[in-house]
Amino acid sequence: MPFFVQSLEDWEQAGEPRLLSVLIPAHNEEAVIAGTVEIFVAALSAAAIPHEILVINDNSKDRTEAILCELEVRLPTLRHLNNDPPNGFGFAVRRGLAEFRGACVALVMADASDDPDDLVAFYRKWTEGYDCVFGTRFARQSKVVDYPFRKLLLNRAGNWLIKLMLWTRYNDTTNAFKLYGRNVIAGVQPFLSYQFNILAELPLKAIVRGFRYAVLPNNWYNRKAGASKFKIKELGSRYLFVIFYCLLERLLSRGDLMPRAELKRGQLQTWHR
Repeated sequence: MPFFVQSLEDWEQAGEPRLLSVLIPAHNEEAVIAGTVEIFVAALSAAAIPHEILVINDNSKDRTEAILCELEVRLPTLRHLNNDPPNGFGFAVRRGLAEFRGACVALVMADASDDPDDLVAFYRKWTEGYDCVFGTRFARQSKVVDYPFRKLLLNRAGNWLIKLMLWTRYNDTTNAFKLYGRNVIAGVQPFLSYQFNILAELPLKAIVRGFRYAVLPNNWYNRKAGASKFKIKELGSRYLFVIFYCLLERLLSRGDLMPRAELKRGQLQTWHR
């Protein structure tokens, strides 16, 4: 059951200045996790960006954890945590969002679908004073490789619906690849989602609650090994729940949740172990 560990104000102030946390949820990703971690460490190190790579091992039954332990020996910026039940993508993300140490956090998929050079650009944009930086795979400058056609159709339809209902021009809300300041993660509490719909909840709450965001193009590459954990049925009721919740908040809150600077009495929510 949920419990409260510390005040949001204390948690927000605990972030290490300028440190970028890269949050990677991983479930049975033995075929790709090493390559994903290594390319992000290499790119961030080359760009002289202070960082940590935080992998949440979500009840993997293969060698994912063993590979992470081996990598930690030679990659000092890598650490992993095991996500105890209840498991699932949203639970793993929530665990990581409670545990990251940085002043900002980027959500990156374990399957190497995201481009580390894009993350360098996201971080540099964030240092200009934005609260969050969102990626879009559907800009002219973006490169998308082998996106499954059925998934693409559902993606564009879902994002069109979100744009229409929430009156936003952002066209890739369901894109996982985003960077959030620590203040944003504090400001979008409490979390409602436990599955992939957390990918929509985080940016929609940030937008509705008035955080300043930038949108940059990002590349996307279909996985070359392993199996996708995303299920098409996730585009149904769970996503609609988040969309309607954020719509009602925008319509009925009368701006009470924006800006977040006055919200210092909340509590950080995580899960009892």
